[in-house]
Amino acid sequence: MTSKIETTFKVNPEKVPLETDQGILESEERKWGLPLKEVYKHGLSFYKDKEGKAMHLSYEDKLKLVAYTQQIAHGPLNVNSAPPLGVLDVIGRDRRGAWQALGQMSQFQAMAGFVHTLDRLCPLFKPYLEAILKDLEAKKQQDLKRQEEERAHIELQNRIELEKQKQQSTKLTEEQQVQRIKDALNAQTYDQFLEYAQQQFPGNFDQQAVLIRQLQDQHYQQYIQQLAVDKRLANSNIKNKEDSDKDNDNSLVEIDDNLNRDDAGDDVDNKSMQTLEKTQISHYNEESKDEEDSDDDGFPAVEEARMWTRGEISSFKESARMGNGRLRVGQGETITIRVPTHPRARCICWEFASDNYDLGFGLYFEWRKSLTSEVTIHVSDSDEEDVEYDGYGGDDEEFTIQENSTDPEIGGDQRAESQSRPPVSQVVPLYRRDCHTEVYAGSHTYPGEGVYLLKFDNSYSLWRSKTLYYKVYYTQ
Repeated sequence: MTSKIETTFKVNPEKVPLETDQGILESEERKWGLPLKEVYKHGLSFYKDKEGKAMHLSYEDKLKLVAYTQQIAHGPLNVNSAPPLGVLDVIGRDRRGAWQALGQMSQFQAMAGFVHTLDRLCPLFKPYLEAILKDLEAKKQQDLKRQEEERAHIELQNRIELEKQKQQSTKLTEEQQVQRIKDALNAQTYDQFLEYAQQQFPGNFDQQAVLIRQLQDQHYQQYIQQLAVDKRLANSNIKNKEDSDKDNDNSLVEIDDNLNRDDAGDDVDNKSMQTLEKTQISHYNEESKDEEDSDDDGFPAVEEARMWTRGEISSFKESARMGNGRLRVGQGETITIRVPTHPRARCICWEFASDNYDLGFGLYFEWRKSLTSEVTIHVSDSDEEDVEYDGYGGDDEEFTIQENSTDPEIGGDQRAESQSRPPVSQVVPLYRRDCHTEVYAGSHTYPGEGVYLLKFDNSYSLWRSKTLYYKVYYTQ
């Protein structure tokens, strides 16, 4: 039996033709998609796991596969150094004969022979390798995806860091600009604020410093708000000019089209001409109406008032009380403080607060020269108001004076009195102010010669009176 096996291996068709090891490695990797060593490792694992379960090989085939593994692990058989076999060790003698039949076959040739023999004997080996190859590809794709995610995460972190640095640099630049603006404003107003603080807290340098700092911060906020208002007005003027230019261009195009049709000798449609004439007349009437409306007032525009709040309400109340600046506003009443403009002043300033409850406050300007320079106080019920307004939160810039009322319920004397009233402009709309929690203050540049009306409204409270503390003064 041994001689037969040896003869079979001598003419073994499974024996791989002699090739260079490099050629074997390249050809096997092209065939299987994996390096030859990896294919052999998976093949040996498959053989040990499936032999006797998923595949059943003959005795001769097993001898071939074992001989290949010996050739791979130990190289060609050296009979002189091999341990002697027992007399009854038939299987050992057969295995050694199969190993010896491989001759001087190289390690890579033996790997290729093992893999080819296993592929021929077991059809499940190739799908097994394909499944492994798919798993490796999936793992490779996952690794690539993970690497891409890590790279993207690193790039995102770097971008965020750069953006933070840029924002920090921009913030520093903005803070420097803000500080330069504050320094310039403070240099202009320090003397004025110092004089005011000395009047409010004589001899108390700490309180003076706190008040000056508050006034400087409020002045800066007012400056920024005024810049925003100026920018909106400039944009509005530009937009209005563009709309006007566009309307003029459209009118010119319409006239040119009619002239071109006349020059071409075509008959002009009478209806089109009439429509054009009506359009031009309508434009003329609208422009005339706008000019008349703009000329009706005859008064310059009223600037926005500057308002702010501050703390130290207790000390303010005490100071106002000592200066006879305390009033009682009864339930349902409105107090109007009339302050004429001063010939040597350019601005009016006010401060006010209350006890425990809020009050309505609004500021108006009466376009009439006062016969006296004294400040007067008028108390009236809500239905006896001299000036009508749209309640709290009204957006009207001017108050409506009922000059030509035709209501038959109004007597002739009352109608004549209403017609003789001077026009009044709204400076600060009438709102309820939480003046019981902090001091409300403000200033306004004179729009002209007239009388300021400071209205403190308690008409919405039917059962509760309020205590008002106020100060009014002029500045240049």
